[in-house]
Amino acid sequence: MNLRTENIEAFLRVVELGSVSGAARHLNTSKSVVSKRLTDLEREMDARLLYRSTRMVQPTEVGRLFYDDARVAMHCLQQAAESAGQQAQGLRGELRVVAPSSLGALWLSDLAAEFAQKNAQIDLVFDLDDTVSDLDAKRYDLGIFVGRLRDSSFVARRLATSRRLLCCSPSHASKIRAPQSLDDLRRQASLASDRDRAAHGWMPDEDGSSSPMPGLPPRGRFRTNHEASLRGAIVQGLGLAVLPLYLVATDLQEGRLVEIRSETPPAADQIYAMYMRGASTSPKLKAFVAHLQRALEVPPWERPEGRYEVAASAANAASLVPA
Repeated sequence: MNLRTENIEAFLRVVELGSVSGAARHLNTSKSVVSKRLTDLEREMDARLLYRSTRMVQPTEVGRLFYDDARVAMHCLQQAAESAGQQAQGLRGELRVVAPSSLGALWLSDLAAEFAQKNAQIDLVFDLDDTVSDLDAKRYDLGIFVGRLRDSSFVARRLATSRRLLCCSPSHASKIRAPQSLDDLRRQASLASDRDRAAHGWMPDEDGSSSPMPGLPPRGRFRTNHEASLRGAIVQGLGLAVLPLYLVATDLQEGRLVEIRSETPPAADQIYAMYMRGASTSPKLKAFVAHLQRALEVPPWERPEGRYEVAASAANAASLVPA
């Protein structure tokens, strides 16, 4: 069987984009050329790969199985070609990266720009998106993820630990009793983003382990689907929330927020760089991951020059920290 790579590429793009016209635009060619490539591929394989109608295109069962294997194989082939070229000519070509919006905008975009500045032949695409789960379908080489690692077909490289803190405004802190237990927290005006509730709740178990805590339902008057909006709500005094330190470090340092400490601290997240297994040979990807690992060995939001003082951020802050 002699399969042509351009036919396989056309098939992959049709499945991902859901139409022949979309694939034609992506490949910068005509619909008739894409249709012919699909027909040739099905003839070469002697198998029907797609159901096609005037309104939609979707893979058959055989087509779905072929898609899953073919996209990995094509990615490996592309990375092998790039790797060979880069070994001879240095780091070059396009590198597409996606990162969570808050972490990316506050801390990682500068690191990405620094990498691009040092590697003049790299065209770096650095997107911010909290919803991407399938890197290959979105044509990303690398994704930055924050959370607990789940079973995945991707390779994960840990970049840093992301501590999470229970915070509120100084004005709200002056009105409440410092929580001594999880039961105390359940009675407070607690806020949580939809992502936080879905991902792991507020706190670890009573014994201090890092497993998810399904309790602590939000009791406040403000709901949002994004942690940055949640930060804004607690700055305005609407309640308590658990937020990543990278999001609130400046607020804590400048006194807009205070940390509420309890005997059971919030569970930390991990920050990972994730990519497809076939991409592990890509020199430009390996170099970018190494760049992030060096920069985040001591995360900038954790460094001494940016360290906040809880007791100094509000007149009564010391009373909020249980002895």
